[in-house]
Amino acid sequence: MCTKPTDMTPSNENRDSSHLDSSHLLLFVYNRLRIFVIVGVLATVVSAVVSLMMEEKFESSVVMFATTQSSIGEQFFEESKQGDLLAYGETEDAERLLQLLNSNYVRTQIIETYDLSEHYEIDLSEAGSRTLLQKEYDSNVGADLTRFGSIRIHVLDKDPSVARDIANDLVFLVDSLANGLRNERALNALKLAKKSYNKAVQEIQDAENSLGELHEKGIYDFEAQVKGLTAEYGRAITTNNLKGAQILKENLEQISKLANDYNKLVNFLEPAYLQLATLKKRFDLMSVDASAQLPSNLVVDYAVAADKKSYPVRWLIVVISVMSSLAMALILLLIFDSIKAVESTEK
Repeated sequence: MCTKPTDMTPSNENRDSSHLDSSHLLLFVYNRLRIFVIVGVLATVVSAVVSLMMEEKFESSVVMFATTQSSIGEQFFEESKQGDLLAYGETEDAERLLQLLNSNYVRTQIIETYDLSEHYEIDLSEAGSRTLLQKEYDSNVGADLTRFGSIRIHVLDKDPSVARDIANDLVFLVDSLANGLRNERALNALKLAKKSYNKAVQEIQDAENSLGELHEKGIYDFEAQVKGLTAEYGRAITTNNLKGAQILKENLEQISKLANDYNKLVNFLEPAYLQLATLKKRFDLMSVDASAQLPSNLVVDYAVAADKKSYPVRWLIVVISVMSSLAMALILLLIFDSIKAVESTEK
């Protein structure tokens, strides 16, 4: 039985085509191996020289957690507490702390304290120098949120002691800024609480003075007095004591005229005392928050001076430079080879 010759399947064709392409590429590289060797050697020498000329920098870092921004006054005066002063902060707390670390205030304080324009050899009299100084600062100083929810401050500098000091000072600066913002907000609230408290005290004092004037007029307990005078008036009428009844009637009329004022003052004072107690507690709470200095972070590791450089990684620079140069050489040679093939075809 004769069988038909089997045709090459598409998958086999693609496999053979890719095999031919890879073989062609390997042959192409092999035929020009001398060029690649020269490029590789030159790239190695140049990148090594450049990496040796690059300024060495040392890295110091601080690891810390943000704390919850709870009211310390609330911890003292409120029965139900919204947060725990000893608890670690949430991601939102860490992100807020990162915003403070990257703020212009913190950056300016560090630049001025360490005279970084002089340290980075930047002449501030030249145009664009401040932008250059900020870029240099941002390239050497940074803070990131880690996957554990902590914040890592990292500082690069040619002097390991400066890198350590800047990293540690950033912790104290951000803590000072966070406390300043919190105290300022609490101080504004304290002013409002004090104003409301003083107003309530004055209103109660005025009401008590008015009530004292009614006491001087013989009004002590309106309901009890009316009830007692009414009973006496009834007995006087029953016993035909007309003169006594007339006096009792006049007393009742006098008390009735002052009844509205008395009831108004009494009805005002009862809830006013309760409100005053609440305002006093709020005032005390705000007083504590306006003056308290709570840590905005919990430092896990303070920065120490590095004894080994972190930048540049010279072997990595050389490897990347050589690989990039070889890849570029291959691309250029393939382009030239394609151009020559097209030119020979046209001829």
